[in-house]
Amino acid sequence: MDELNSQGAVLATRARVEEPVFIVGSERSGTTLLRLMLSHHPEIECAPEFEFLVEQMTPEEGYPCLPAYHAWLETNRIFLPHRLKIDTELSYPELVKSFLKQYCDRSAKPMRGATCHKHFDRLLRIWPDARFVHLLRDGRDVARSCLGMGWAGNVWHGAQRWLDAENLWDRLKQRTPQGHVYELRYEDLISDPEDQLGKLCEFLGTSYSAAMMDYEQASTYSRPDPSLVEQWRRKLSSRELALLECRMGERLRERGYPDSGVEPAHVGPLRRGLLGLQNRYFRFQFRRRRYGITHLIASKIARVLGWGSFERFLQLKQGEIDNRYIK
Repeated sequence: MDELNSQGAVLATRARVEEPVFIVGSERSGTTLLRLMLSHHPEIECAPEFEFLVEQMTPEEGYPCLPAYHAWLETNRIFLPHRLKIDTELSYPELVKSFLKQYCDRSAKPMRGATCHKHFDRLLRIWPDARFVHLLRDGRDVARSCLGMGWAGNVWHGAQRWLDAENLWDRLKQRTPQGHVYELRYEDLISDPEDQLGKLCEFLGTSYSAAMMDYEQASTYSRPDPSLVEQWRRKLSSRELALLECRMGERLRERGYPDSGVEPAHVGPLRRGLLGLQNRYFRFQFRRRRYGITHLIASKIARVLGWGSFERFLQLKQGEIDNRYIK
């Protein structure tokens, strides 16, 4: 009996390590809220944005050069706050697995995972048995939110992150066994969180816990507010909706979201070029206000002249500023 219990413990440990759960989807789609809910479950630990696990991988070259990757991590604003140890003796797959293990071992919960918004299809190369929870939000609200973050200068370009994430999800879903993928709508999570979390917990192999709704006690996030659903109806102009219906209307309909009722805009080459110029201008103005013109000029000079130490110093300062605003 002791031997059987020991074998069961080994299998359970392997499942935790080799079959983590990753929350994936576009930025500004509610993934942080979902992660907080899961992390307050007594059996689940879920790390914040862990893009650094796969961001330096490439389809052409595979794993990155380890010395270059180690140096990149030393200025990465997402990696640094977690205070994870970089073991230079480990291979790339071993190293990124160690990062997730280090983070999740702090709570010693049996289920573990992380959030990833970019290149999340690459996670399968590290964890071929991983499970994925895809959180989908109306792309019009995602595009609108990207403007407020300074990631885009207009909704046409704000739509890109949502489109990229949805295209990536379609490809990943085709390569992942059906029992390892779960799809959840942000709008449903906000409207009925207990029911949606109960179904998600069943997929994960556990039961819903009321503690999942205690996240607001340890974060700046409030309880789900139905008024946050379909904010695009109140906050986007008819012109912006026309651009978005042109850019993502077909994909929105595929995802089951209704049309706004606004006639889609026609965006030819000239207008597309003007939108690109507008995007670059407003993004620059946002960066100027946030970091200051002196920082932007110094960063450009350091990059052009190859002043590596100074450039790393500026990257660290910029990361500190960014982390003050990220929610």
